[in-house]
Amino acid sequence: MKIAAIDIGTNAVKSKIFDTSSNLISFSESIRTPTRLGTDVFVDGQLSNTSIKKLITSLKKYQNYFSKNEIEFYEIVATSAFRDTKNSEDARRVVENEIEHPIRVISGLEEAALIALNPKIKKNDPKLYADLGGGSLEFFYYLDGKKKIKSFQLGAVRNMLRKDKPDEWKKLNTWLDKLPSFNSVVGIGGNIRSFLNIHNRDKLLKEEFISLKDELHKLTFSEKISKYNLSEDRADVIDYAMSIYEFVLNRINVEKIKSTKWGVSDSIAVKLYHEIYSNQFQIKN
Repeated sequence: MKIAAIDIGTNAVKSKIFDTSSNLISFSESIRTPTRLGTDVFVDGQLSNTSIKKLITSLKKYQNYFSKNEIEFYEIVATSAFRDTKNSEDARRVVENEIEHPIRVISGLEEAALIALNPKIKKNDPKLYADLGGGSLEFFYYLDGKKKIKSFQLGAVRNMLRKDKPDEWKKLNTWLDKLPSFNSVVGIGGNIRSFLNIHNRDKLLKEEFISLKDELHKLTFSEKISKYNLSEDRADVIDYAMSIYEFVLNRINVEKIKSTKWGVSDSIAVKLYHEIYSNQFQIKN
């Protein structure tokens, strides 16, 4: 049986599809649609009717694809842009009624906690996981076997539009100063994956990362697209994303940065999988 998860992000709508059985879940394919909700939210304060209609169109295309491929079970979540928009409830209600499927708006801390569902993360994992999206930055790590999570309103699209707030940078700086040592930062999200991919690397030492980030920053928008085949909605925000990662790397004791393909959609799909196949609940008369 196939299941799916849809993540309505700040810069794009993403879906991942999985093959499942009673004892296995495996990734099948992914879909991504550039739908930048962050411009409305961070500049005007709320989602416009035009953006809401575009989102509905995108979600209906996903649903049609699911129907053709016999994907009956799927969950839809929304993150930073939907959290911050003034008309969050009204917009969600309109979209839900049009697509006839519920949408769950998750908090930044829940987004951070979802990282723990990555099966490769162990309790003694000496890594700091940093999920950088268009509108927010979430962290996850283990300390003495206990989960630690944090969320900040700093993101690639938010910062590009100059809607990041100095106080939020100060909060991040103070929090980072108190962190223990890690052997690496694991970046989550399309920007860090794209950055490593265009340099044909799976990880970079901190000094290498900063040097390559500075080189990329020197390129024009058009050069980023022609030289590295970046999409337009990646080429205009990637510098801002890498600058946030540089800020993090410079303030903690860490040697390298790498990335993971695991993201919100993966975690939501895993949660859905357990709900579908769980046998731990019984109804008693």
